[in-house]
Amino acid sequence: MYQKFIINQDGVLKFGIVFLHRDLLQHGESCPNGGGLWKIDEKRNVVLLYGRSFDFGLPDFSNVRRVEWHGVGGSPLPLLYLPHWPDESKVQPIII
Repeated sequence: MYQKFIINQDGVLKFGIVFLHRDLLQHGESCPNGGGLWKIDEKRNVVLLYGRSFDFGLPDFSNVRRVEWHGVGGSPLPLLYLPHWPDESKVQPIII
C-alpha cells in the first residue's frame, strides 16, 4: 500500500493509502486532474506532494476546490508540492 492522492473531476483533492490511484475513486468519479504521492513532514508540519499518477498523469493543482483531509489524519495542514522530488530545492506551496 502506498500514500497516494488524486484530484477528481469536481476539484476534490483526496488522500489515501492504496495500491492504485483509481482505488481512491468512488463510483461515478473520474480523475482528469492527475495525482501523485504524499507524505507528512512532521519536522515542518506539512504534507509534501510529489510524483505523478501513472494512470492519471501530473497533478493540476489549479483545479483544486476542496480538500478531503481524513486521508491524512483529518487535520488541515499546509500543502507543498515538490515538482522535482527528491530534489527539494524547488518547493511550490499549494493555495486553495
